[in-house]
Amino acid sequence: MKKTLLIAEDEDLTRDTLARLLSLEEDLEVVGQAANGEGALRLIREKRPRILLTDIGMPKMNGIELTRRVKAEFPEIAVCILTIYHDDGNVFEAIKAGATGYVLKDSPLEETVSTLRTLAEGGSRLHPSIAARVLAEFNRVFTKRTTDLTVFSELTDREIEVLKEITTGKRNREIGETLFISEKTVKNHISNILMKLQVNDRTEAAMLAARHGLVEP
Repeated sequence: MKKTLLIAEDEDLTRDTLARLLSLEEDLEVVGQAANGEGALRLIREKRPRILLTDIGMPKMNGIELTRRVKAEFPEIAVCILTIYHDDGNVFEAIKAGATGYVLKDSPLEETVSTLRTLAEGGSRLHPSIAARVLAEFNRVFTKRTTDLTVFSELTDREIEVLKEITTGKRNREIGETLFISEKTVKNHISNILMKLQVNDRTEAAMLAARHGLVEP
């Protein structure tokens, strides 16, 4: 059975050339082409391809949003990002949106075909030039999240509750009323929070909590 493919690319020559070359592969079938994200989504709903090969920078919905929408509606469709340049930020966003493949427009045809076949079979593949950077970025994010969690590890549960109330702008008396503790106890908790977080005042403490995701900024 052929692996069905839809191509979303706003450059006509690139899109038509890819469609023609990929159609020559015995196991691939190009079932649709689109020049923008909205058109691609309409065709995907109609054709239900096994693979979406999409550019990132397209009008009327870019490739990242298209990927997000496609994976939400059709999680079984594999998405491969197609781009002409190394754009770490966009590639990371596309991968977070659900893309499992990444190829450069100037990659050899056999490399693109191999990637599409891998995705059709449920695998994933990134262009070698970006794979190491993607892994490094995800490791950085993981390390940052781990660090973020340890920032507040010395705070007690009650101190974290007080800190969250501080971020809302409440005064000590209001915090005490909310948590059913005395104003003096609130002051003691705040002193401990400032000391443990090594900040100068409650504003810095609130900003630190927001920056590290303890509360919404």
